[in-house]
Amino acid sequence: MPPGRHRIRTRPTKKPLINYGHWWWALPAIVLVVGVHYAATLTGGFFAFTDWTGLGRWNWVGFENFARIFSDGKLTLAVWNTFLLAIGSVVLTNVVGILFALGINRTLKSRYILRTLLFMPVVLSPLAVAYVWKFIYQFDGPLNGFLGLIGLESWQKTWLADPNWSIWAILVTIAWQSTGFTMVIYLAGLASVPQEVEEAAAIDGAGVWGRFWHVVLPSIRPSVAIATTLGIVQGLRIFDQIYALTGGGPAGATETLATQIYKQAFQLGQFGFGSALALVLTLVILGFAVLQQYLTRSPKD
Repeated sequence: MPPGRHRIRTRPTKKPLINYGHWWWALPAIVLVVGVHYAATLTGGFFAFTDWTGLGRWNWVGFENFARIFSDGKLTLAVWNTFLLAIGSVVLTNVVGILFALGINRTLKSRYILRTLLFMPVVLSPLAVAYVWKFIYQFDGPLNGFLGLIGLESWQKTWLADPNWSIWAILVTIAWQSTGFTMVIYLAGLASVPQEVEEAAAIDGAGVWGRFWHVVLPSIRPSVAIATTLGIVQGLRIFDQIYALTGGGPAGATETLATQIYKQAFQLGQFGFGSALALVLTLVILGFAVLQQYLTRSPKD
C-alpha cells in the first residue's frame, strides 16, 4: 500500500431475508382468499342477525335466530346428532385406524397390498359410498340377508327407516370410508418410532400394552393430534352421506347442523336463519379444534 494512504474497511452488505420487490405476485392469491373465505364468512355472520330470505330487503333481529335454534326441539336434535357423528367417527376411525397401522407396520409381508386396499375407500366419492351402503342397508339387502343366513332373523330391520338405528348406520358408513386415511397418518407416525427402543422395552419386561402406552403412543403424539383434529372437523360438517342415505329422515332422526343449514337457507328461503346455524357450526368446530389441541399437546409445550 502506498505511504500516506489508509485502507478503508467496508462492511459487507447483508441481503434482505425477504425480497419485497415481487410481493405483488402473491396479490391475486391474497385477493382470492380474502374475497372467497374471509369476506364471505363475515357477510354470512352479519346476515345471521337478520331475517333475510336471500332476496329483497332484510330487518335486523339481533339474537332471535340463535334463540330459535336452542328452543326448537328438532334443531336441538340436529345439534346432538352433529356431536354424536363427530365424536363417534373420531373414536371409531382412530381406534380401528391405529390397530390397522400397528398390524401392518413392519411384520406382514403383504402390508403394501393391505395398505392399498384399506386406503381405497378414502379416494371414493362420499356419494358413491353412501349409495353402496344404502343398498347394503335395504330390507332385502346383503346385511339382512347375512343375518338371516346365520339365524339372526330377529335382528333384521329397515336400518335407514328406523329412527333408533338410522344414525348409527350413517356412523358406520362414515367410519368405513375414513378409517384408511387415519391409518395412513398413524403409519407415518409409527415409521419414526425407533425399533431399538421397543426391543429394549421388551427386554426389560414390558408387555405389548406397556410398550404401546409408554413407548409408541408418546412417540406418535403429533400423529394423534393431526388425526383427531381432521376427524373432528370432518365429522362436524358431514353432509353428503346423510343426504344420500336418509335426507335427514326418518322424521328428522338424522338431521345435523349441516343438513339444516342447507334446508333452511336454500329450500325454505330463510337465509338469515341458515346463516345463524352456519355461524353456530363454525363456533362449534373452532371450539372442538382448540379443545383437541389442548388435550393432545406435548407435555413440553
